[in-house]
Amino acid sequence: MKYLIVGLGNIGDEYADTRHNIGFIAVDALAQNFKTTFGVGRLASVARMSLKGRTLVAIKPTTYMNLSGKAVRYWMQKEDIPRENVLVIVDDLALPLGALRLKSKGSDGGHNGLISIIETIETSEFARLRIGIGNDFAKGYQVDYVLGRWTAEESKALIPRIETTVELIKSFVLIGTERTMNFFNKK
Repeated sequence: MKYLIVGLGNIGDEYADTRHNIGFIAVDALAQNFKTTFGVGRLASVARMSLKGRTLVAIKPTTYMNLSGKAVRYWMQKEDIPRENVLVIVDDLALPLGALRLKSKGSDGGHNGLISIIETIETSEFARLRIGIGNDFAKGYQVDYVLGRWTAEESKALIPRIETTVELIKSFVLIGTERTMNFFNKK
């Protein structure tokens, strides 16, 4: 069985370590946990891992956030991965810093990456993991906040949450969305 693990973010040094790139940070931690690295692939950086007979294909789209759907569709088709085996990891302003919420389907929540994926693969029925980035910004400064870099305190607080995210991804692959939701969404 194959699984597509999609970390959303934007490529380029100006976006590295920004709140909007939490998806990239999560799949980087996953690859590090499996002692592998990302290589260049079509429309995305790609890393392959194996977990108890299952293949994980982790991608970081190089299409920028607003066109993430192109990379997701390409890799789903190339690897013949059904939507039930796709997990998309995104940042979420509505959740407190480090909060994790796994859902088996849902709306785009106004997230440009999810909008692109839903429009491109023509369904909202895929798992998504929302990682809270908080919303500590003044009115009118949402874009600056989302594209801003983590503070030292935020970075320190995120370390254990990213470790938990790696365990959540493994659980998704091994026992499925519903059972993983029951365990991790309560934490």
